[in-house]
Amino acid sequence: MSPDNVNREPSPCRKGEGCHVPLSNSRAAAQDLGGVSEGDRTGRADRVSRENSRSASATQPAGRGGDSTEPVRAAGVVGVPRSGNDPSESKTGGERRRGTWVNACGHSEGPADGRTEAETLFDRITTPPKVQKLQRTLYRKAKAEPGYRFYSLYGELLRRDVLETAMSAVAGNAGAAGVDGQECSAYTRSDEAWTQWRDRLLEELRTKTYRPSPVRRVRIPKGDGKTRPLGIPTVKDRVVQTAVAMLLLPVWEVDSHPQSYAYRPRRNAQQAMDAIKTALLSGRTEVIDADLSGYFDSIPHRELLRLVARRVSDGRILALIKAWLRAPIVERDPNTGRPTNTGNRRGTPQGGVISPLLANLYLNRLDWQVNERCELRPVLVRYADDFVILSRPGQGPELQARLKRWLERNGLTLNETKTRTLDVRTEGFKFLGFGVSWRHGKSGRNYPHIEPHPKSQQKLRNKLREKLNHWTLWRSVEEVIPEVNRQLKGWGGYFHHANSTRVFDRLNRYAADRLQRWLWRKHGCREALWARLPRRVLQERYGLYRLPTRAAWTQARA
Repeated sequence: MSPDNVNREPSPCRKGEGCHVPLSNSRAAAQDLGGVSEGDRTGRADRVSRENSRSASATQPAGRGGDSTEPVRAAGVVGVPRSGNDPSESKTGGERRRGTWVNACGHSEGPADGRTEAETLFDRITTPPKVQKLQRTLYRKAKAEPGYRFYSLYGELLRRDVLETAMSAVAGNAGAAGVDGQECSAYTRSDEAWTQWRDRLLEELRTKTYRPSPVRRVRIPKGDGKTRPLGIPTVKDRVVQTAVAMLLLPVWEVDSHPQSYAYRPRRNAQQAMDAIKTALLSGRTEVIDADLSGYFDSIPHRELLRLVARRVSDGRILALIKAWLRAPIVERDPNTGRPTNTGNRRGTPQGGVISPLLANLYLNRLDWQVNERCELRPVLVRYADDFVILSRPGQGPELQARLKRWLERNGLTLNETKTRTLDVRTEGFKFLGFGVSWRHGKSGRNYPHIEPHPKSQQKLRNKLREKLNHWTLWRSVEEVIPEVNRQLKGWGGYFHHANSTRVFDRLNRYAADRLQRWLWRKHGCREALWARLPRRVLQERYGLYRLPTRAAWTQARA
């Protein structure tokens, strides 16, 4: 891609697609948090560059278990890390890729594990060199000129290699079917079917006859008894969204604040926990544990499109994003079982491929506002829509009031029942599945203690009980042990960080005890045989995975 694909001056946008103009409420929102307006971006590119380099050198990305891979370049990566309150809920074992989560099985475990289609889509996808070169070009251009707006991205969308990479990503994920009932297997049965479907899609994009289909909505049960709405686009829509995300990710990566750790290459939840630890050690011990009410479903379309248009002036790309945002929602009525079709005038479907990037873009202003423009100098650490604000003692109530006003001005709602202000020195909190508390060390110094939260530990125990109980005695050892190991590897790969040695040792004993009891019941043996099966024998003879319990957690790898 040549530099001619961008222009220096903002070009007019089509009506309804957003324009490159500052938000009308940006100045007032900035004043709520004690800073300057959103439009003041002087020296921003230099700050981004310095913060990125400082963040990369300060912390090493934590591993996720499995064999190591080469680091992923910010501009040449397709991968997007997963998100959620507890990203360790996967049923699969994980390989490590810095800043991305790689599914060792090469496919999604389905909605039951809490992961969305978008969060698993780019797993195990190798980006061709030409596509990587394109992404690096976009990244370097956006970094060199913060004011540039890309006006010819649609032409790059028509590239065969870009579309092929997007198709491979969607096919590798093997997600659920959309409203048309078509799964990825319908297009991957043969090379001929694959080629024909690709050519038809490419022709629709060239002739501009492509139209997004409605989004199928399913409700995923949550641990608290509530449900999470998950939108499932069709396979064709997922492919086009993936291709667009590949082009927009390197552009938006430049403008993202270093304290945002979700949906970005070379960033993960472990780095977010390291940032929290650094802020606590600097004296910012008062924490605002914030929660947003239905964030993905409440993002205003108009404001979001304006943010997109600040970097992208290509009307065809803007029209695609607008069409995806306003695609009708199809959901079956729980009483009658009939499908209902409702319009979507607000929010972005949680489950769409492009949704995580758009959601991250909308909250990026909050990252810059709190971390760079607030005179109280707090630290905001964000992972998707989960974030905490760390400040010095006594500043929490004022910051929470400012945060509430900023969110209201931008069409969002703070869940006050789940949002709280606390002092970590007297009360701990949970973030991304980790528990953070204040401990008194043996040397006499106090330090922030980070380990897997008791709820996260209990989730693993429940998973192990599901695999090793009297209902599974009919299964062979060769079937059960690999499933147990996948649970242990996936969980341990995520939580292998910080001060987790004792927790891992306890869980190793628990897993061994569960397997001993299961083998004893399966073979009808007496207690004497059970006693002859110590943990070492279970690991060597039966291949039971052992959670690592060595020190140096920040740099350790499972």
